[in-house]
Amino acid sequence: MTMTDSQELPAPPRLIPALVAGFDAIANHVLLIVFPFILDLLIWFAPHLRLKNLIETLIAEITTLSISNGAEITNMFEAGKEVWSLMAEQINLSVVLRSYPVGIPSLMAASSPLENPLGSPTMLEIPSIGIAFLIILLLTGVGLVLGTLYYLLVSQIALNGSFQWKQIFSEWPRTSLQVILLALLWVGLFMMVSVPASCLMSVATVAGLPLGQLSVLLYGGLLIWLIFPLLFSPHGIFTNQLKAFASIRSSIRMTNATLSTTVLFVGTVFILSQGLDLLWQIPPANSWLALLGIAGHAFVVTSLLSASFIYYQSAQNWISRLEMKRQSTLNAS
Repeated sequence: MTMTDSQELPAPPRLIPALVAGFDAIANHVLLIVFPFILDLLIWFAPHLRLKNLIETLIAEITTLSISNGAEITNMFEAGKEVWSLMAEQINLSVVLRSYPVGIPSLMAASSPLENPLGSPTMLEIPSIGIAFLIILLLTGVGLVLGTLYYLLVSQIALNGSFQWKQIFSEWPRTSLQVILLALLWVGLFMMVSVPASCLMSVATVAGLPLGQLSVLLYGGLLIWLIFPLLFSPHGIFTNQLKAFASIRSSIRMTNATLSTTVLFVGTVFILSQGLDLLWQIPPANSWLALLGIAGHAFVVTSLLSASFIYYQSAQNWISRLEMKRQSTLNAS
């Protein structure tokens, strides 16, 4: 390839312009932050859907079984009993409204605070595992459908600079179905990896603590390796109206073609999001100042989502131009 040919190659997608354009788009349409803002208010103030009684009953039954099976198993269970008791206090099924891989971001979902400026939220105990499962399915479905609307609005602002309301509401049902299918594919992949991995980790943990820790690290690395090419799998559904399987293929193709810049982009987004979350969480949950953190989080995550659509579209355009350039070079030769 000559110097002239190399200079004619299209420029690859760039990190900083995508981030700047994403923040500018949301700054000009700041009402979009209402979605994550309202979700955080719901998790903060709405009644908590808890499994405390169910978990405590399960702990009591396992304690009885462990005592009958010997001192070693009893000691192993007692070591994790406090963790399970703490989880029973914190679990709030309302947080599944923050669905994946498409959903409305939430600052409060990670902590599910037990206090708010008005006192303590109402605690509603779920009476059975079956009802809990139905609630999880229902709230996850609601989260995916509302998350689809949120993504549609953000993608239009990021790529077009304005809302096309007729197009948004006409595409919402079809896009929601593809998002639900995509979520099921993600769950299927997670189960295919996690079920055998959890069995191996259990065996490794019983065999020895160092080996158990190594197995957890290997499992985490495997999940990252599998999930990373799928991070942009929702974007094709919204930007190019692709179906779920086609959008997955498009995401894998894009991440493979732009691996270095995509790693840099995803890493930057992760650091900005998680780093600023530490700032937003400084006000205590029982203070009205936490509203500032919720608002700041809503603006940042919506802007980063906007930037991701801009980056995705830029990467897809770059790949298309590069393939056209290569094809024209082959035809010329």
